Amino acid sequence: QHPEHEEKRAQRHREEASAEGHTEHDRSRREHQRHRRESKSALFLVPGLAAYVVAIICVLLTALTVAREWELGSMEQLFATPVGRFEIVVGKLLPYLGLGLAAVTLVLSAGAVVFGVPFRGSLLAVALGSLLFVLGMLAQGLLISIVTKNQMVATQAAALSSMLPSMLLSGFLFPIENMPGVLQLITLGVPARHYIEILRGALLRGNSLWDLLEPIAALGAFSVALILISTVRFQRRLA
Repeated sequence: QHPEHEEKRAQRHREEASAEGHTEHDRSRREHQRHRRESKSALFLVPGLAAYVVAIICVLLTALTVAREWELGSMEQLFATPVGRFEIVVGKLLPYLGLGLAAVTLVLSAGAVVFGVPFRGSLLAVALGSLLFVLGMLAQGLLISIVTKNQMVATQAAALSSMLPSMLLSGFLFPIENMPGVLQLITLGVPARHYIEILRGALLRGNSLWDLLEPIAALGAFSVALILISTVRFQRRLA
C-alpha cells in the first residue's frame, strides 16, 4: 500500500503543477493582450497629442510676440516703411516657422522614442502636412494679435482657439464619426483634424502622399485663407 500511496501523491502533485502552469500561462496571455491594447491606444493618441501641442505652441508664438509689438508701437513704425503689407505678414511668420517645425520634430521624435510610434508611410506627406499646419497655426496667432493688439486678450483668445478645437473637435479624444452631423461639419474647419489624419495615415497606416492629398489640401487652403485675412486686416487698421 505504501508504494501506491506514494504514487497517488506524486500524481496529485503533477496535476497541481500542471494546473498552476495553465493558470500562469493564462495570466501571462491576458497580460500580453492587455499590453498590446494599451500599446495600440498609445500609438493612436500620439499623433493627436502632437497636433495638440504644436497648435498651442504656434498660435501662442505669434499671438503674444506680435501683440507685444503692437503695445510697444514698433508695428506702426514698421508700417511707415515702403514695405508692403503682404511682405510684413510673411516676414512675421517666417522666423517662427522654423521654431514651429522644430517643435514638430521634437514631439514626433519623442513619440517614436518613448511610445515606439512607427513610421510606415510617406515622409513627404508628413513634412508637407507639418509645414502647412504650422504655417496655418502661426497665421491664426498673427490674426489674433492683429485683432486684439493686447497681450492679455491675445493669450486668452489664442488658448481658446487652439486648445479646445484641437482637443475636442479634431478626433484626438473623441472619434469624429461618433459626433452629431453638425459637429462633423464643424470639424472640417479645424486644422488639427486634418493634421491628425495625415499623421495617423503616414505613421500608423502606411499611407502614401497620394492617399493624403485631401487633408493636405485642406491645410493648404486654411493657411492661405488665414494669411490673406491677416493681410486685409493690416490694411483696414491702417486706413
